[in-house]
Amino acid sequence: MQEPYRVWLSEIMLQQTTVQAVGPYFAKFLKKWPNVKALARAEQDDVLAAWAGLGYYARARNLHKAAKAVAEAGGAFPTTYDGLRELPGIGDYTAGAIAAIAYDLPYPAMDANAERVIARYAAIEGPLPKSKPAIRAALHALVPQKRAGDFAQALMDLGSAICTPKRPACLNCPWMEGCEARKLGIQEQLPARGAKAVRPLKRGAAFVARDASGAVLLVKRPENGLLGGMLQPPLGPWTENFPSKPEAMKQAPFKAEWKKRIGVVRHGFTHFELEIEVYVADVKSRPPFSSPVYGGSAVEDGKGGKSRKGPLRPRAAGSSPVNGGGKQSDVFWVEEKKLKDVALPTVMRKIVAHIIG
Repeated sequence: MQEPYRVWLSEIMLQQTTVQAVGPYFAKFLKKWPNVKALARAEQDDVLAAWAGLGYYARARNLHKAAKAVAEAGGAFPTTYDGLRELPGIGDYTAGAIAAIAYDLPYPAMDANAERVIARYAAIEGPLPKSKPAIRAALHALVPQKRAGDFAQALMDLGSAICTPKRPACLNCPWMEGCEARKLGIQEQLPARGAKAVRPLKRGAAFVARDASGAVLLVKRPENGLLGGMLQPPLGPWTENFPSKPEAMKQAPFKAEWKKRIGVVRHGFTHFELEIEVYVADVKSRPPFSSPVYGGSAVEDGKGGKSRKGPLRPRAAGSSPVNGGGKQSDVFWVEEKKLKDVALPTVMRKIVAHIIG
């Protein structure tokens, strides 16, 4: 059995992300927050900043919420599948993986490698993702009552080293004799995948402002929705077409000599593609502005973005609100050398890099 905190952290990070991508982030999180209580004490903005670049940012917000829930309960993770399932961000697969690997409970742990092995072993020919329940049921029937954690990790290793997506090394597989797909000669065709949906293309404008010191203006996105709680330069709404220059000037956060930079920033999200034209302005002072648009923040329901009413007065990252009020503004001027340390998702880093390199 392994330490539950490490198992939980790794399983959350590995949701829809490769082991190669997760490795450096896992090590960084353990160094900054070696246990669940340390993570619970962290500020959400710091957690999001450490997560930046790993994608699917709701995972980071749920990770922090779950850490707080565990810490408030005394600091020990639930020791049952049902208890784990109640924590934010933990679904059936993740609960099963933690239960098996951390507590040796007989539950299926199904990552992409295990999924491929079982789809072939049981010759489940239905396309993903509709076939996932059948694959999970077949795996559940194979999980041993003892050493479930060792079985789970061995199955994942089998998928990564032998039962690979292309040209599986069947002659080296300990399950070769019982593999139904191999008997039918269809092992390389499984698991089958449904036709990929065409991802729509959205376009918009971004506005990168720099003050006299070179600090860059960033705005914090709403907590819920796409890239929730992360930072971004001011954006226009994301629609089917780029805004014309007059339209873009109406979308700009304040009046300035905005100049469009040559080229387009491209980024792929799970359900759509994005192209952004970037405008830049150098300002002597830091002007207040109102009603920023968070491009794509309401993309799930087909809307172009959300506005927030009322003036927003910028502040330097980590400072007190400049208006002297009790609530901090969600507008920051960040020094160029500190941009690497803030919660900028990959697409927003691309936009800023389009201006400052």
